[in-house]
Amino acid sequence: MTDSRLRGARVLVVGGAGFIGSNLVRRLLTEQVGEVVIVDNLLSAERENVAADKRVQLISESIADQKVLKALSDDFDFVWHLATYHGNQSSIANPLEDHDNNLITTLRLLERVRNFNRLKRFVYAASGCVLAPHTFDDATPVEEEGMVSFDLDSPYQISKIVGEFYCVYYHRLHGVPTVRARFQNVYGPGEILGAGRWRGTPATVWRNVVPTFVYRAEKGLPLQVDNGGAASRDFIFVADIVEGLIRCALAGEAGDVYNLASGRETTILELAETVNQLTGNGAPIDFQPQRSWDRAGRRVGSTRKAQQVLSFEAATTLEAGLANTISWTRANLDLIDRTIAKHSGHLQIA
Repeated sequence: MTDSRLRGARVLVVGGAGFIGSNLVRRLLTEQVGEVVIVDNLLSAERENVAADKRVQLISESIADQKVLKALSDDFDFVWHLATYHGNQSSIANPLEDHDNNLITTLRLLERVRNFNRLKRFVYAASGCVLAPHTFDDATPVEEEGMVSFDLDSPYQISKIVGEFYCVYYHRLHGVPTVRARFQNVYGPGEILGAGRWRGTPATVWRNVVPTFVYRAEKGLPLQVDNGGAASRDFIFVADIVEGLIRCALAGEAGDVYNLASGRETTILELAETVNQLTGNGAPIDFQPQRSWDRAGRRVGSTRKAQQVLSFEAATTLEAGLANTISWTRANLDLIDRTIAKHSGHLQIA
């Protein structure tokens, strides 16, 4: 059943050609929205991810472009701002590009919509890692409220938390109905390894651990596990994140922040072993040293507030989500191989 508040709505999804954005757009179409405007410069996305639907308009430029911003009129009901300069390692390699694509985009978009009257909610994709302590001790579920460390691991993390500062500021001063959605580690169908343009590091291809593990396992390659696989993450399936993003828009309180998390902690070694089991990959795990920049250790997100306020709870188990992701990867191996091959001049794929 569609939600009446979305039926016929005009929505803007910034970063709507990306992994999470494209999944959100497809879900919004099933909710019978009237029109979806996607702004995505395809820096880390592919046109193939854009839904073929007459209600979808793709503007393949940066949301920081003044011409694009001026063309946005005050007739949007909802905005989801998911654009980002993808990932910690890319931001470490090029902090200025991270600033231009991960922070300036947020500031300019907020400045553009600050006098919009029709806008009901502006949902900002924030990062759950910024409040997580640097520890390999037992992980305590990270709540929404807490101290932000000045000692962050990457420009990406800095940009993401400053984006939250701006969301709070624009809500308080200008009444922009911002809601911050703090993601944990999202995975699932639609995450195309190598999507977009080369961004200076192998993370352009090997961008997140789940799609990297699944792809390498399908190819019979060893899964490369850092630091004995002792680090842990809170993995949440993309369909659950999409549900959470919609609930942030419909039930989230303007000015507030919510974790979108599974609440389940999984070590990287456990993840690797599960992927190998589900794919039948017999290659031994390739243990690598700890990454010098990464001190995240163990972490898991608290689900308490999202359950209480948004009635949101992740419904997909890790095993079910991985099986779904593996099936999608198998069906789309040709596409993934093509996008990876675009970067073959920059790195050794295997």
